[in-house]
Amino acid sequence: MNRKELNPDASPQAAFGARMRSKREARGWTQEDLAILTEYSSVHISAIETGRKPPTLRFSRSADRAFGVSDTAESFEREYREIKHGNLLEGFPEYIKYEGRAAEIRLYEIGIVPGLLQTPEYARVLANSAVRRGTITPEQADERVAFLAERQAALERPRPPMILVVMDESCVRRPVGGSKVTNAQLDRLAQFAELPNTVLQIAPYGIGERRTFDLPMNLLTMSDLSVVAYAESQLRGHVERDTAAVLPLLSAYHQLQAEALPQAASVAMIDEVRKGTP
Repeated sequence: MNRKELNPDASPQAAFGARMRSKREARGWTQEDLAILTEYSSVHISAIETGRKPPTLRFSRSADRAFGVSDTAESFEREYREIKHGNLLEGFPEYIKYEGRAAEIRLYEIGIVPGLLQTPEYARVLANSAVRRGTITPEQADERVAFLAERQAALERPRPPMILVVMDESCVRRPVGGSKVTNAQLDRLAQFAELPNTVLQIAPYGIGERRTFDLPMNLLTMSDLSVVAYAESQLRGHVERDTAAVLPLLSAYHQLQAEALPQAASVAMIDEVRKGTP
């Protein structure tokens, strides 16, 4: 029998397959044995183990049932989700589960336009920049842009959430992708401000030390009025649900809104920046 040597370091997909083979062989199972347990063909099992075929959510859950590792640290579903969202910060996939069900979304961003307000072209420029820096692969860039589109689409529902956004002035002053991409993004912000379920404000440089956050902050109010906070550093994101920890963040957000420009003045600034863009 030809047994292909595996290199789990080649890619997350290869690591998934190598771990599956290791667990299968540790139990003395053949590929045919695992195929019966997962209700997939032995050819499919072979393709997964050798990395020729990417795992799916359905397959990963079938493997979990076969190996008895559902909802554990060894779960294949957990590894699948890490592969699918491998270019996302730790904690962000958990946050997304709440974002799609939130009644109110409060965002504060520094330096770049918040993802939910980005045009596809703006998002693509940022993703391609990460590829050039070597932080993600071209495939992960495609996944990142597609994932953002899914997040935006999830908010277009019969009863959309209220979305309140405060952006640092740097978000609209920073050119991204040249004048065409930047101007289209500024137009998108002005259109966003006109929606009945949105409020857009800019925190100008002039507020100085009165800016209440030094890092981006997301606050979600759920239908039961509980509040979920999400913040991230350069290395990881963190979801916070403890009321005692979240309420001070909500108060800080309200203070930031009071210091920020009103929506009309914010849109006027966006228009001024657009006219000044060559």
